[in-house]
Amino acid sequence: MSTHPETLALHAGWRADPATTAVAVPIYQTTAYQFESPEHASDLFGLRALGNIYTRIMNPTTDVLEKRVAALEGGVAALALSSGQSASALAVQNVARAGDNIVSSTDLYGGTWNLFANTLKDQGIEVRFVDPQDPEAFARATDDRTRAYYAETLPNPKLRVFPIAEVAAIGRRFGIPLIMDNTAAPLLVRPFDHGAAVIIYSLTKYIGGHGTSIGGMVIDGGNFDWEANPARQPLLNTPDPSYHGAVWSQAVKPLGPIAYILKMRVTLLRDLGSAISPFNAFLILQGAETLALRMRAHCENASAVVKFLSGRPEVARVIHPSTATGVDAERAAKYLPRGQGGMIGMELKGGKAAGLAFIKALKMFYHVANIGDTRSLAIHPATTTHSQLSADEQLATGVSDGYVRLCIGIEHIDDIVADLAQALDAAGG
Repeated sequence: MSTHPETLALHAGWRADPATTAVAVPIYQTTAYQFESPEHASDLFGLRALGNIYTRIMNPTTDVLEKRVAALEGGVAALALSSGQSASALAVQNVARAGDNIVSSTDLYGGTWNLFANTLKDQGIEVRFVDPQDPEAFARATDDRTRAYYAETLPNPKLRVFPIAEVAAIGRRFGIPLIMDNTAAPLLVRPFDHGAAVIIYSLTKYIGGHGTSIGGMVIDGGNFDWEANPARQPLLNTPDPSYHGAVWSQAVKPLGPIAYILKMRVTLLRDLGSAISPFNAFLILQGAETLALRMRAHCENASAVVKFLSGRPEVARVIHPSTATGVDAERAAKYLPRGQGGMIGMELKGGKAAGLAFIKALKMFYHVANIGDTRSLAIHPATTTHSQLSADEQLATGVSDGYVRLCIGIEHIDDIVADLAQALDAAGG
């Protein structure tokens, strides 16, 4: 099989339907599956064989999506879920329980910050936030109950590239996996190549691209030794009472290095039920086929918009990897040689009033909370996606009153610039 993403996005995980020879992936809109025999059923439930049991746990349409995205990332296996938020939550809950902690970058999407600072806290999992400008901050925040590090590759909305290799190396010293949310940078960065152990996605965004379907995914790199420090990773190295005492690092060895993702599938997904629908999996597969083409267009258009905004008097600062300086510029060059993403932040000189006036004046851009759509999108995070955060928390994630987040689509660049120009005129007036 090719290693080129353009080819993998069309062919990985599927050739044709064995029953009908259909080339397109069918929508297997079913809940259950006929077992071949009592022995076959017993083998499936006992993990002596892999196969379909119930669509809450796996589905043939979803299986193709999981294989395809895992191939794009260079992972060994993946688990598709109902949303990116489910992916964030289960990625952590798979290794941490009440009394444990993880260390997270401060540079996060507002929904993830709220999940970590409040909901996981209520479940007894502490999240310690550190500034990724200093990778060693992760080491300083680590103690005996730290189970994972967590970060976003290209943080939304701060857009400051995360030091993946540096933090991954620190984590491996302690036996701690780095979980990377790569939602904003598919194909631009492959975090496994830099030492990350787990990748998560909101499939809703760039991978789907069409803005029709919610979905999430967790991908196992198969590159982390969960047995090297059993005390550090007890959930994978001690008997699990929720699955007849299975010790996950041992139980799945005949199936490959998939202990992390298989545990998540047959315990957390089984029990919490955050399954993606087969229809959504099918629709996201359609989007994934054009991902390579779209990412090139997003990046090219965004670069042109950065140049345009940099010359506008209403804009105090343009936030994009290409405008970074110092160590941030070095990281952008290191991790984003294939393109620097389709998201742009801008600080308007007029503050909150200017930000809201700009949003109101847009005509072609959609005012939505989504990112990664083929259409151009805009939002004022301080009053929407990050409004549940305190003022200090907003600033820590990169949000100010005058900050506007743009997600540049694949329309003609002249039309994108024209809409921004008239909206800035209105905001400046």
